[in-house]
Amino acid sequence: MSDPLLQIKDLHVHYGAIHAIHGINLNVHEGEIVTILGSNGAGKTTTLHTISGLLKPSSGSILFKGKPIHTMEANKIVAEGVAQSPEGRMVFPDLTISENLDMGAFLRRDKEGIEKDREYMCQLFPKLKERAKQLAGTLSGGEQQMLAIARAYMANPKLLLLDEPSLGIAPILVQAIFDAVVEINKKGTTILLVEQNAFAALKIAHRAYVLTTGEIGMEGPAKELLENEEIQKAYLGH
Repeated sequence: MSDPLLQIKDLHVHYGAIHAIHGINLNVHEGEIVTILGSNGAGKTTTLHTISGLLKPSSGSILFKGKPIHTMEANKIVAEGVAQSPEGRMVFPDLTISENLDMGAFLRRDKEGIEKDREYMCQLFPKLKERAKQLAGTLSGGEQQMLAIARAYMANPKLLLLDEPSLGIAPILVQAIFDAVVEINKKGTTILLVEQNAFAALKIAHRAYVLTTGEIGMEGPAKELLENEEIQKAYLGH
């Protein structure tokens, strides 16, 4: 098998005195959807923030396409091909949908590529096209989530980090969001997904890691974890 697109080796992260991540190892191969499961406070978001450069590790390394990115600034990591759709969506509320998408493409210079990706996102999420001139702050939670994913996609990432895309969203829209994630992956974008809705995440992922208070407690093919009794008890309410 070729080298992983993303390789995390013995990663330790501290928040002040709190040791949030305890030496995790995690790989994501090109073309995969990999999900990280875990309860609140397990370190899922901390892991994503460290990959995207918003937090610096205390020790360990993060390699992207074989290149160390853990010492880089966040904007340089985006330029390398890693983009994040954050927890809580974090759209720019006073900008229109169209302007939010422009912000996602901020570092790009390929006008034709930008237009093509915008068209694709509007096709995937028709609401974004219908409401292009609407202020993002006036959208529903589900619509803002679609916009957050589309904005991250506009950076043209090789690796898309999704943090809790189903959080606080009407159940009817959750399926639409996960269907869109599968489509984006099929089109060639590798995805690392952090998600509390374990059932929905495991159904679309190729592989999964389970984080327990900063350590990886379990890993394997998503199908196997979906059938694992421990996982069912802890996350699927069985």
